[in-house]
Amino acid sequence: MPMEKTFSPAEAEARITAAWISEKVGAAGANAKPGAPAFSIMIPPPNVTGSLHMGHAFNNTLQDILIRWHRMQGHDTLWQVGTDHAGIATQMVTERDMALNQEPNRRDMGREKFTARVWQQKVKSRGTIIGQLQRLGASCDWDREAFTMSGAPGAPAGEDGNFHDAVIKVFVDMYNKGLIYRGKRLVNWDPHFETAISDLEVENTEVAGHMWHFKYILANGETYEYIEKDEEGNVTLRERRDYISIATTRPETMLGDGAVAVHPSDARYAAIVGKMVHLPLCDRLIPIISDEYPDPTFGSGAVKITGAHDFNDYQVAKRNNLPCYRLMDTRAQMRADGAPYAEAVARAREIAAGSPTNESEVDSLNLVPEKYRGLDRFEARKAVVADINALGLCVSTLISEIDPETGSEHLTREPFVEDKKIMQPFGDRSKVVIEPMLTDQWFVDTAKIVEPALEAVRTGKTKIIPESGEKTYYHWLENIEPWCISRQLWWGHQIPVWYDRFGNTFCAATFESAAEKAVALRSKDYGGRKIVVAELPDEKSLTSPDIIGGSNTAQVSAAVWGDDDESDLLEVTLFLRRDPDVLDTWFSSGLWPIGTLGWPEPTPELAKYFPTSVLVTGADILFFWVARMMMMQLAVVDEIPFHTVYLHGLVRDAKGKKMSKSLGNVIDPLEIIDEYGADALRFSNAAMASLGGVLKLDTARIAGYRNFGTKLWNACRFAEMNGVWEGHITQTQPPHATATVNRWIIGETTRTLTEVNAALTDYRFDQAADALYKFVWGKVCDWYVEFAKPLFDGPEAAETRATMAWVLDQSMILLHPFMPFITEELWSTTGTRSKRLVHTDWPTLPQSLIDAPAMAEMTWVTTLIDDIRSARAQMHVPVGLKLDMLATTMDPAATEAWTRNEVLIKRLARIESLTTATTAPKGAITIAAEGASFAIPLDGIIDIAAEKSRLQKSLDKLAKEIGGLKGRLDNPNFVKSAPEDVIDEARANLEARQDESAKLTAALARLAEIG
Repeated sequence: MPMEKTFSPAEAEARITAAWISEKVGAAGANAKPGAPAFSIMIPPPNVTGSLHMGHAFNNTLQDILIRWHRMQGHDTLWQVGTDHAGIATQMVTERDMALNQEPNRRDMGREKFTARVWQQKVKSRGTIIGQLQRLGASCDWDREAFTMSGAPGAPAGEDGNFHDAVIKVFVDMYNKGLIYRGKRLVNWDPHFETAISDLEVENTEVAGHMWHFKYILANGETYEYIEKDEEGNVTLRERRDYISIATTRPETMLGDGAVAVHPSDARYAAIVGKMVHLPLCDRLIPIISDEYPDPTFGSGAVKITGAHDFNDYQVAKRNNLPCYRLMDTRAQMRADGAPYAEAVARAREIAAGSPTNESEVDSLNLVPEKYRGLDRFEARKAVVADINALGLCVSTLISEIDPETGSEHLTREPFVEDKKIMQPFGDRSKVVIEPMLTDQWFVDTAKIVEPALEAVRTGKTKIIPESGEKTYYHWLENIEPWCISRQLWWGHQIPVWYDRFGNTFCAATFESAAEKAVALRSKDYGGRKIVVAELPDEKSLTSPDIIGGSNTAQVSAAVWGDDDESDLLEVTLFLRRDPDVLDTWFSSGLWPIGTLGWPEPTPELAKYFPTSVLVTGADILFFWVARMMMMQLAVVDEIPFHTVYLHGLVRDAKGKKMSKSLGNVIDPLEIIDEYGADALRFSNAAMASLGGVLKLDTARIAGYRNFGTKLWNACRFAEMNGVWEGHITQTQPPHATATVNRWIIGETTRTLTEVNAALTDYRFDQAADALYKFVWGKVCDWYVEFAKPLFDGPEAAETRATMAWVLDQSMILLHPFMPFITEELWSTTGTRSKRLVHTDWPTLPQSLIDAPAMAEMTWVTTLIDDIRSARAQMHVPVGLKLDMLATTMDPAATEAWTRNEVLIKRLARIESLTTATTAPKGAITIAAEGASFAIPLDGIIDIAAEKSRLQKSLDKLAKEIGGLKGRLDNPNFVKSAPEDVIDEARANLEARQDESAKLTAALARLAEIG
């Protein structure tokens, strides 16, 4: 059956994908040779409710290239596929869907029913991202699809597995080893979802803001001499003050201030360090302290310290043993709980005076004055500012106004408020302002597990590519903070910790195990009576502080707990409640390498494929995921999770800008596949994958690579029309060739194979793609197809047909990891094949196939033809016009090369004749070749005057462009402020235009010789 005129991606891709899946071509170990080494990749698990974006498309293309390359080499490969339960994202999607369907909200529904509803959403959504990966051509082991919540309680049929058990086991083991603990710490708090979130889930955005300046009055009527000096030490201001001035962008947080801090070197405030000031609107005093944090050159040099609501302030508070008073509830409203303000502030004054306390008691004290309790934080801000202004405690400025009628000057003082841009944190999903919040959370004591992860990279046991990633890795891990692993959600791995009403903690994998621990602890209290342990169900309003008994009492109220049932003289019932928090998804995905291979069971897959070979992932999650996997695997199984980490940057648009819906430059990979085919997108991804470079995706480039696929298709059709595929059977080695052209293309194939192997070994996908493009398009489709035409009618016809079949086969094989669909289709339609291309052996060609004389001769021929074509195009010589050419010098080697290839050169370069001459005539095009010089007379060939005019216009235009580019690059402000990629682009444009100008100037000079 003859080949179709064109390749139809829309029809072929779906058909080929279905065949690959049904034949399980990506199964673990498929196509493996006996005794072959293992090669494994763990897919960075996408969100189960997500969809394919350009980052996924890029990342998975590179993984698939590596997997297909190793599989074709006969290695025992596994590309482990799966999805992440994505706590916040999936819960958000589910609640949004519930709202659309007018279902009860999760609080009305209750935890058990809500999690069942999320499982429904997961099952419904799961196929989207998997199906999209398959559209991209990903050849994963689909039967081994993993999920980070498989086997969890309440999981529906088909969601079995032991990933949940592995996660719980690790938590319990790490807790028992003292690597996990519960404590208060400042976290990013999302008031919409009412949970802590990671730094990766925070978007810092510049917004219009305000800076308010307030006075904190010194206690006991004290004053001090305030002096300001200029850089030369001259006094510019001297006055007696009874206050210290602070500035803030969040006035509502000052209600929880613990101190005012100044730098130790700031002479302005040296006399009052250690003094007390009145906290405005609050009936308490706070100290002035010295600390390295304040910048004496910024503003007044004095900063308020609110340890419970600012990350920098929290560190200052810890260093100086200051209390951290939490002002807001989980919805970022000013707290309305706890004792009356008068009672709370009285206790705060006792603490300030040295009364013993603890972190829990400090957190329980609500120091929000009654007036502001229950207000939204932004409403409270307005009220606080108004009240401070009313008290005259704002820093004011003198405003001068001239009466238009009398001309007299009126002076008034107004509060000093700066309008300024500020960086504000927003939740990436909720889009609300994130509040730094001091909360009870679970933490991994990373300081105890970080060293092995550092050592693995230092010693080269795990290699990070590019090397710049290692520096970032070291910086983060050498300065690591405790890792907050709890989230205040319902969807996720619920923390395996139970509490009794006295705040005792029981960590265990199951309730039954926790109950045994509770019985062991309490048995002595009941004198041998039988103890029955019951689990209290979650309540809609229950929070972690409720469970562990709040902060200032040992026993929780009966309203929350009820009482342990001691009514039976022979039996007592103890009640336990489970911690309602779930684990951060980074904790469970941190176990992805071993969890997907069946750990803690000693599975054959674990023994064979772990540690994995390479992780391909974005540089933006080097710390959040990669480093944590390193720490977790080393802590759990004492082994690195992967030998190599390949980091790539963010995929940007053609101009290097971050893709954004607001900018309208988001590229949907599925739309690209619909328009250009998956192969074109994949090859574009590989071609732009330079190490450490900016990943610019240009649809024009994608269109070009679609044409590249078409070029190969047409070459195969040309071969079909010339009988190349008749009776063709796959040959691993090339035929014996005598014709120079055939020996040359066999050598070029061998050289390209060597380049591709070397590039992929070094993870230089861009270099591999470049080598393939130049070979397939340039050497095979452009040159060899043309060179073969006359040979089909000569004595080397059979040899040439066999060589062309072999070369095109090799082109399909080498291109297959990059462009799997079109190559698989060509493979199945161009000969008799023993197996699909996806499982065809990767070539192993000896270097002896590179015939140096043939390579040199054909390089001479192709270079000469290219130079003649280029010169003709530059001078606007009509394409179809045949020209006479002169040889002014030719050594024996050049003469021999010309003689053997004269027919090819004349036909492809449109040369009528070659004669010898001693010199080139004036105005002739001169062409230099190795061992020869040629000239093409132009007199009478082109309109000299018109051509000179055209060249001059082009030169004038280039001169303006060169001048503009030089002006930008010579401007220090441009070089200093412009992004590096913009500067590089300007330099490249300048160099290209200068080169073009030089060529046109030389051409114009040649024409001037004629007249």
